[in-house]
Amino acid sequence: MALSKLHLKQNPTLKDYQVYIREMVKERGFQKEKISHIFMLFLEECGEMAKAARKRQKIKLDKASEEFEIADEAADVFMYLLDICNYYDVDLEQAFRDKEEKNKKRTWK
Repeated sequence: MALSKLHLKQNPTLKDYQVYIREMVKERGFQKEKISHIFMLFLEECGEMAKAARKRQKIKLDKASEEFEIADEAADVFMYLLDICNYYDVDLEQAFRDKEEKNKKRTWK
């Protein structure tokens, strides 16, 4: 098994993360995945993150449930979200900035 050549610079921007995920997908051979598969994986990780949050909040869980750590699951959700954004050529950092400017003009109750 070859060692990864990926490197995330110190103090990365959101754009740096997005570029990293694009390269990670290529390096690991996932670039031909269908968007429907990526989206299902994203949702699966969201569910695992919810289960980890339930565990943290001490909400009853089935003893047979798998163990999930919220930090790990949040990272998985983030990675799949960036992969989906890359698939659709969405600059997530710019999208966030644009959306937040719209939100600043809204009235929140």
